[in-house]
Amino acid sequence: MTPATGGRDGLAWHEALSRGEFLLPRCDACGRFRFPPMPACPHCGAPGAGELVAASGLGSVYSWVVVHIALDPAFAGEVPYAIVTVDLEEGPRVFARFDGPIESLAADLPVTRVPGETHEGPILCFAPSSA
Repeated sequence: MTPATGGRDGLAWHEALSRGEFLLPRCDACGRFRFPPMPACPHCGAPGAGELVAASGLGSVYSWVVVHIALDPAFAGEVPYAIVTVDLEEGPRVFARFDGPIESLAADLPVTRVPGETHEGPILCFAPSSA
């Protein structure tokens, strides 16, 4: 998610990521976390963006795809790379870049958020946990 794709609801989230912070919106009504940032809670329907709260950055791989042919020429030098779906400890599921050996990818692999960057700026990125 970039400022261009995150829209108004994701702007504060992306600004935090630019500062090295990983925040998740938490509903003011039901207290559940959600992602991506949106104007209402998908769990209880309460209106409002919710409060952005520091997230642990811990989770596990749910699924992944390995990119062998870059759809954007700017990424041509980076193939192959993996995009992972991560189940966060806080509950939401996110998509992110994988920063680790592709051969290490496995369902339920413990991962930790790490700084990530592309030509468009900071991105959400996870690496295998060293636990």
